[in-house]
Amino acid sequence: MKLSIIVPVYNEEKTIATILKRLISVKLGVSKEIIIIDDGSKDKSLERINLFKDNKKKDISVKIVSKTNRGKGSAIREGIKIATGEIITIQDADLEYDPSDYLKLIEEIKKGHLVVYGSRFLKKHKPLYKIYFYGNKFLTFLTQVLYNSKITDMETCYKMFKKEVIKSLSLNSNGFEIEPEITAKILNKGIIIKEVPIKYSPRNIKEGKKINWIDGLQAIILLIRMRFKD
Repeated sequence: MKLSIIVPVYNEEKTIATILKRLISVKLGVSKEIIIIDDGSKDKSLERINLFKDNKKKDISVKIVSKTNRGKGSAIREGIKIATGEIITIQDADLEYDPSDYLKLIEEIKKGHLVVYGSRFLKKHKPLYKIYFYGNKFLTFLTQVLYNSKITDMETCYKMFKKEVIKSLSLNSNGFEIEPEITAKILNKGIIIKEVPIKYSPRNIKEGKKINWIDGLQAIILLIRMRFKD
């Protein structure tokens, strides 16, 4: 079994090497395809990424794509298009999420679940900054109401899918609204999202967090539009 890990990158020169080393070294019991999509970074991210292009470790392949800046969603869609693993997941280029938690998600996929999310709210961890905490709570609540779902963390980065599910969604978003679009389209198909608890170490805007209130507003609009589309 192969896991394709899509890593969208934009101006993450301080953290990208660390997270790539973690992805390469983590033992998951499956082969790994690490797909790094540099979304037109203006810092030294691509330079750092290219240090990993000649990886020689067994059962690990590294693909690097450098593209014009169009947003996180565009980068993720590009990664999904070229992913070849039976399982596909997404990894942010910062250090907020711990790749060792993949084991929990893979275990649920092996049990037969088509989609598994890593929830930051099923166990205690360092608290999110208030603006992100309440923003995510509202978006998750809206998802629960609109889609009759019991999901606890709609905006989590850790989403894992069987290949045939994520490749069938016809995603269109270019920005951060890719997260609610993925969830909405999965729930519209009647697919149950299994959740498992994960670790989380939040960062703030000064530390490089990019999502803002405009992204939240776009997420609200998308969730409502997708619920009543067709």
